[in-house]
Amino acid sequence: MKKPLFYLATLLAGLGAGGGAAYATVSILGPAAPGHAKADDTTPPSFVDGGSVLAPLVFADGRLSGYVKFQIQLQVPQDKTDFATSRLPLLLHAINMRSFRTPMAAGPDGQLPDVEAFRKLVMTAAPEAFGAGVVSKVAITAATPA
Repeated sequence: MKKPLFYLATLLAGLGAGGGAAYATVSILGPAAPGHAKADDTTPPSFVDGGSVLAPLVFADGRLSGYVKFQIQLQVPQDKTDFATSRLPLLLHAINMRSFRTPMAAGPDGQLPDVEAFRKLVMTAAPEAFGAGVVSKVAITAATPA
């Protein structure tokens, strides 16, 4: 009877110590905020027209429901607008490489696009095209069936 209680007490003590160490680490270092501009960046933001992006509407099980055309705007620092405009083809490539794996079909018939899922997809593709921290926000200005 003593052995199982000892193992249980050891397990609980280990969980408590590990949880306490994780809590202290997060309290001291703080969680990272992905997709946000640096606080010391003093250049005002500007929006770059990302143009029209054709994306497949895919169900969670991988079946194709249709296609949707999104209009996007990218918020970048004002001094990086030319840089961002020149690298838009790389962004479109990064979006294409991810969009067929991202389920964005919503609604009972799968004809409604999940705009928030597409916004997140563009935010994860942006560092590949522009580098980390260049795009701070993505605005979806239109979504139409294609």
